[in-house]
Amino acid sequence: MSQVKIKVGPRTYSIACGPGDEEKVEAFGKLIDENYAKLGTARAPQEADNLVFAALFMADELDEAKEKAANAKGELAELRIELQRARDDAANALKKAASDNENDKERSGSAKAEMRAQIATLRKAEERARKENLALKARVAEFEEREKHQHDLFGGPAEDAAHSAALAEKLEALAARAEATANALEGQSTTH
Repeated sequence: MSQVKIKVGPRTYSIACGPGDEEKVEAFGKLIDENYAKLGTARAPQEADNLVFAALFMADELDEAKEKAANAKGELAELRIELQRARDDAANALKKAASDNENDKERSGSAKAEMRAQIATLRKAEERARKENLALKARVAEFEEREKHQHDLFGGPAEDAAHSAALAEKLEALAARAEATANALEGQSTTH
């Protein structure tokens, strides 16, 4: 066991902790001291009362962090639904292209060559979508990992909103590309 000295208000406390936890205990001590300082001149005569008030400040911050984590969890669920829709749209566009290709096999050689070019384009788009999907999965995993550690007051729930917004933008762009590709294919199939 290691011993760490932390200062809270006018007193210094010696805290026992496991090896490797010294920095964490020191950081917690600073956090408690900061909340203790919020009492200002309104300190109670009993030091234990002051520590309770400091703990109440921290409990309030923890409650806010939990609420932000719950909101982030809801946003994450919505992003997963959007991601699944984008996957479905891409899969449907690819199936439609393959089906159109089969129908066009009976037509002229130039139509076949054109459809092959469209399929190649779709495959490239699908590959890009897969890469983006992998990147999005990594971001989702990052959100899930952050969600596991929301009890840590040093985390950044505010960062989660920015990451969620960026993820949502990427999903919207992916869905727009899939829809544009599907529309282009529909336009091509009606002209042949």
